[in-house]
Amino acid sequence: MLNIGDRMPDFEVVDQDGNKVSSKDLAGKRTIIYFYPKDNTSGCTAEACNLRDNHAALVAQGYNVIGVSKDSAASHRKFADKYDLPFTLLSDTSTQMLQAFGAWGEKKMYGKTVMGTIRRTFIFDENGVLERIIEKVDTKNHASQILQ
Repeated sequence: MLNIGDRMPDFEVVDQDGNKVSSKDLAGKRTIIYFYPKDNTSGCTAEACNLRDNHAALVAQGYNVIGVSKDSAASHRKFADKYDLPFTLLSDTSTQMLQAFGAWGEKKMYGKTVMGTIRRTFIFDENGVLERIIEKVDTKNHASQILQ
């Protein structure tokens, strides 16, 4: 898992349109990278819509918002279109990015221990240095957690 002060891990994945996106592309931008389990599930939809509804305020603070899950680029495109999401969604089907950030691991689901995406948000400065980690994400009020 990353710690405050760590540099953003190197990664290269595709976005909802199949375009390659790498950590190098984010240089010079304050960046919010939020990891979520699955497109079109209730908590993940609430989180994405809350970030959508507050996107202008996040951009006004200089943030670039990026969502990441292991869903396919095609799934992300449908999710973004359905909910009119104005930010980039990255597809990490291999879970390499999820693992590099510490957002993949054991979790409890319906009383069973499974491997999956751990909902976490990482906030980086324009130099790619980690400023904050939000581990207890309030999906319905996530933007206010970021903006506080």
